[in-house]
Amino acid sequence: MTTIETQPAADDAGASPLAGHLLEPLSPAWEEELAPFNAAHVHAPVAAVAAESADDVRAAVQYAADHGLTVSVQATGHGASSPYAEGLMISTRRMTGVVVDPATRTARVEAGAKWRAVIDAAAPHGLAPLNGSSSDVGVVGYTVGGGLPVLGRAFGFSADHVRSLEVVTANGKLRHVDADHEPDLFWGLRGGKANLGIVTALTVDLFPVATLYGGGIFYAEEHIPTVLDGFREWTAGLPETCCTSVAVMRLPGFPDIPEPLRGRTLAHLRVADLGPAEEGEQLLRPMRALAPAVVDMVTEMPYAAVDAIHQDPDHPVPFYERGTLLRELTPDTLAALLDQVGPGVASPLLACELRHLGGALGRPAAVPNAVGGRDAAYSLFALAVLAGPGAEAGPDAADRLVASAAPWSTGQTVLNLHGRPGDEADRARAWDPETYRRLRELRRRYDPAGLIRAGHAIGIETEVGR
Repeated sequence: MTTIETQPAADDAGASPLAGHLLEPLSPAWEEELAPFNAAHVHAPVAAVAAESADDVRAAVQYAADHGLTVSVQATGHGASSPYAEGLMISTRRMTGVVVDPATRTARVEAGAKWRAVIDAAAPHGLAPLNGSSSDVGVVGYTVGGGLPVLGRAFGFSADHVRSLEVVTANGKLRHVDADHEPDLFWGLRGGKANLGIVTALTVDLFPVATLYGGGIFYAEEHIPTVLDGFREWTAGLPETCCTSVAVMRLPGFPDIPEPLRGRTLAHLRVADLGPAEEGEQLLRPMRALAPAVVDMVTEMPYAAVDAIHQDPDHPVPFYERGTLLRELTPDTLAALLDQVGPGVASPLLACELRHLGGALGRPAAVPNAVGGRDAAYSLFALAVLAGPGAEAGPDAADRLVASAAPWSTGQTVLNLHGRPGDEADRARAWDPETYRRLRELRRRYDPAGLIRAGHAIGIETEVGR
């Protein structure tokens, strides 16, 4: 392993621009700054920088280049799909600025800000962002990975609604990119993740959504086949304003899980509908008629309560995830999935989720970008917690579940739900071949030496080596 000094030497102008920002290896600050949300991964870079500004990011990239180190970046840690054990890791978690402009319905968001901060800043103006199932996730990492929102069928991917980005490229230059300034880089950063540069801030659209009809319904284990088949038929006729998913959940017996759900296997239907509550109730009536609910929490709610729909964990856990995209959902598809996670099956998976796509997610962005998967009808996602009984069997079970759906798969993935990236062929599945080819060309142009090596790296193994 390469070793370097904890603090860089002063330059000709005086103190180094990184003075006070390089972390002491294995110190409490190091551990806190670099800990990802997925506790199964432990980052072990040679050096780490706690950036507080775009200038800090620029200085860190230059420092890495001067010391022959590769670079990775982490904001909130939710995007850590694999451990990083190479060169310099830049943490942007301290860059948390959020400015909402209600007149233009936009928010400028710095690299370390979470969606919760944007939601809370936008809500007083009757506006909402295109966040995903958890507001604890960082805005930038989620968005440059495409971003699959709770309201995706109504508005499209989060990356479709980026106005501009501020990004530090591998040569240490801070660039402002939009549709008119460096449009190729603007195209690639929206859906190409972090391999083309380190985004220090972005400006995104907000939408006039103050309330929605949403929440979740839990059904008992014996009703899972009925609920999944009902979901298949129900989603075929839904309007684009209704965004939904269903998951087979095996909830642990933790005391913080409500008693009616604790330690049980259940089907969890999630709903977010933008119409009036009475219309939402009409839309949901077929699903409510399928089977009695263990818990029914679907109601009119302020958008700020959006986390109640999916109820994702809000604290780090060790997990393994795997995803794929489906062109269709048939009775045979469901039979294949139920063989692995249905009633009476001793599966180690915490969740098997089917998310309804289509609508605005299936249409090109107004300003084209690199987001893939627009031709899919559903997303399939498997999640295993790597703790407690059955933890060792979790990854194989997730892989088998996704493999069982191969006959109905498009062969692609949603980038942020891809799971741990494998070799280059596996990573390329997040895009169609032409998009991936174009992303590789952009990476060669903006980072010819392969300095920036985020987890879902583009064209690194074959062109630069590890």
